[in-house]
Amino acid sequence: MKIDLHIHTSTGSDGALPIEEVFLEAKNRGISFLSITDHDAIEHQGGAIELAAANKIRYVTGVELNVTFTHNNRSVALDFLGYGYDYKNRLLNEKLRIIRDHREIRAYQIIENLNAEFKKESRPLFTDTDLKKMQEGVDGILSRPHIADYLIKKGVVGSRQEAFDKYLVKCDVPKYPLSPEEAAVLMKGAGGKIVLAHPNDPNGTSLVSITKDLKEQTKIVRERMLEYIDGIECWHSRSDKATTMHYTEFCEKHNLIMTGGSDCHQKPILMGTVEVEDWVKAQF
Repeated sequence: MKIDLHIHTSTGSDGALPIEEVFLEAKNRGISFLSITDHDAIEHQGGAIELAAANKIRYVTGVELNVTFTHNNRSVALDFLGYGYDYKNRLLNEKLRIIRDHREIRAYQIIENLNAEFKKESRPLFTDTDLKKMQEGVDGILSRPHIADYLIKKGVVGSRQEAFDKYLVKCDVPKYPLSPEEAAVLMKGAGGKIVLAHPNDPNGTSLVSITKDLKEQTKIVRERMLEYIDGIECWHSRSDKATTMHYTEFCEKHNLIMTGGSDCHQKPILMGTVEVEDWVKAQF
């Protein structure tokens, strides 16, 4: 059985493929249990449920929420995954619209900051035409990975990593300040579950920004997050065996659900490549 509970699409956020193609690929790869977890976007969940039924794939509603966690008086970005919620819930939809509006404003502000850097380097500035070209093929909200791809296309940088290292970290603008408490209230109010995503991701939004020590990470989770979360993403495309073992043991001890997924953005296509235990399905 193949399970993947962390997949992104171009329909909702920063994946490369529209949701229809994601389901076709999932069917071809023999995935039997799936969740679309686009960033702050749930408008297409009804369509996902229909596509899952058409392709005979079991489905659970999903979303990825970026939260602002305070640790030692420092703000740290983390990702929470929401599962099994009512995608028609009014309060959840209203809050996500506010967050997505902020993401759009943030993207324009990042581009303004990029132009300030270009000016220092005597580079041509991005114009309205560039903005339109950036948005071509982006069904969701323009985000930093889309801007990075455009920087590559324009020959400003050679890779996404270079785009972030040279420009996008420096030119970043704060995301909407959603607290773990508010995320939990929203998701649970919509009948869903909250899961801490990729806690030890070395290249992503994770507790690694606080500490690389697994025991220290779970100490933070135990002392600061257990009242908010229902589970932890124990299997991930960038999780090693030590991470998976540590977090599954922690979840067993604290009666938390365990999830897993590729975090596939189709760059390349990773869906279905993470070995998630079959019994994970029974938790839903």
